[in-house]
Amino acid sequence: MKLSAIFLATTALTLAAGAASAIDLTFSSWGGAYQNSQVKAYAEPYMAEHPDVKIVWDESSSEAVAKLRAMNEAGNLTWDLVDVTIADAMRLCDEGLAMEVDLDEFAAPAPDGTPASEDFGDLVLSDCFIPEIVYSITFGYRTDVAAWNGATPTSVCDVFDTAKFPGKRSLYKGPLYNMEWALLCDGVPKEDIYDVLATDEGVERAFKKLDTIKDQVVWWTAGAETPQLLADGEVVMGSTYNGRLFSVIAEQNQPVAMLWDAQIYDIDGWIIPAGLPEERLQAVKDFLYFGTDTQRLADQAKYISYGPARKSSAPLVGKHAELGIDMAPHMPTDPANATNVVMMDFPWWADHRDDLDAKFQAWLAQ
Repeated sequence: MKLSAIFLATTALTLAAGAASAIDLTFSSWGGAYQNSQVKAYAEPYMAEHPDVKIVWDESSSEAVAKLRAMNEAGNLTWDLVDVTIADAMRLCDEGLAMEVDLDEFAAPAPDGTPASEDFGDLVLSDCFIPEIVYSITFGYRTDVAAWNGATPTSVCDVFDTAKFPGKRSLYKGPLYNMEWALLCDGVPKEDIYDVLATDEGVERAFKKLDTIKDQVVWWTAGAETPQLLADGEVVMGSTYNGRLFSVIAEQNQPVAMLWDAQIYDIDGWIIPAGLPEERLQAVKDFLYFGTDTQRLADQAKYISYGPARKSSAPLVGKHAELGIDMAPHMPTDPANATNVVMMDFPWWADHRDDLDAKFQAWLAQ
């Protein structure tokens, strides 16, 4: 992929003026194993081909909405590209903080010529979003807890059973995921979760279920926290991104196992902050065309167990770059792992997140 004509023209003018030609771009992501997979699969190969571009990383994507709102109010946009969940992408798009993108302009076609918009297919859920990966939020648990007397968690509802499975749990410090699991384990059918959660009674019902384990919970905000808490033995089970658990299990060889039951699928990808200066925007567009192509998305799966968002990438998923193990069986979308999946309602969360965030924080403070 050649640099766009505008980008080349801008660079030529800069050189003619005698100014520095280097372009520094700041990307926001999530840190840890996931961000490392992006660095290895996208950023380092891109910078090797474009030595005039330097990519630096911020690890604040868990606060992307609040930070982009603050940047917009201050008139000081310091991020050039942001990795976010689809629900946050929808919020940022609705608020005009993310620019709309034409996928067939910003992303390369598949190797067989299929347009990007078709290759990403059903994952194109926002006009401002370029999908990267399908992942899940699920639980890991220690395999050596003496107090469990040889029992093994098999259901997500075992998280709420402190009699059979005593010990501290770690949960995300927010309503996402927790509200779904609480209602599911309080008897609400999967297909009714969001209808129930849309009512005041449903919200209260979820909080009452969470009350049953509240005093046993360690709350996390960064995905790397649960794997560390599990490795240190500070919790006996905890939720986090499946790729983080793969890292602590397969790469660090800790006594931890996956609980795939009722894993909640989510989608992550890129948004471009609205209002980027033209030179930075053209550099970002060029990176995206490179970094979201079929091979690059497949390459990311060499470093973390997340499913690539392109249909054409799936057949190219191979072995782990260092361990040499087949990665396909470790994907959340593998049939053996996907026998009981909760599909997150992304538009619902985009509409209700701010309200439930406030209610959740109020509940935490009680």
